[in-house]
Amino acid sequence: MTDSRPSQAPPALIVSSLDAARLEALLESPRWRDLPAAQALQDELLRAEVRPVDQMPDGVVGMHSRVECEDEDSGKRYHLTLVYPHEADVATGQVSVLAPMGSALIGLSVGQHIDWPNPEGRPLHLKVIAVERPAPPKAAS
Repeated sequence: MTDSRPSQAPPALIVSSLDAARLEALLESPRWRDLPAAQALQDELLRAEVRPVDQMPDGVVGMHSRVECEDEDSGKRYHLTLVYPHEADVATGQVSVLAPMGSALIGLSVGQHIDWPNPEGRPLHLKVIAVERPAPPKAAS
C-alpha cells in the first residue's frame, strides 16, 4: 500500500507566550535540560510562532489542553491532556510535554498531522481532531 500523504516540512506551530516562557524555564532546569526529549521540545519551540495568550486562535494545542487525535491508518482515537512532566500519568491520559508525543503535539492546530512512533516502533500517523484549551488564568487583583 502506498502512502498518499505528501512528504512535507513539519506543520506550522503556534505557542502562547505564557506556555513558551514556562516551557523555556522547564528546559533550563538541570533536572530536564540534558534529556534528549528536552532537545526535541526546544527544537519545536524554536520554530513556533509565539503569540500573546489573548491572541491565541481556537483549536491550538497548548499546555493543559485536552486533545483528541486519530491514527489515520487504524482509525483509533486517542484522548489526552498535555501536561508538565511532574503531572504526567499515562494511565489517565496525562501526557508529558517531554514525552515524544507531547513535544510533537505542542502548538499543533486542529486538522494538522504528525507522525509519531508508538512504543512498539510502528509510526502512528496522527491527525489532531479536537482541542479544548483550559480557561486562561485570571489576573491577580
